[in-house]
Amino acid sequence: MPRAMLDYTKTVLQKVSFDAKLFAKELKKAVSRLLPSEIEELKIWLQYFLLDKPELQPTLLLIKA
Repeated sequence: MPRAMLDYTKTVLQKVSFDAKLFAKELKKAVSRLLPSEIEELKIWLQYFLLDKPELQPTLLLIKA
């Protein structure tokens, strides 16, 4: 079940990646709901997902805090 939440979070983040504010909001929600191990996996996924999205790079700071 926890895996489903991580997959759902990735899907939501992909869908809102057109708007940096909305992306940051959804990322904050995800960090508050996911388990620590899932957050680590999300960090890795985000680093690759955001490679070609420089406008979203600052949101990485939200997950590292």
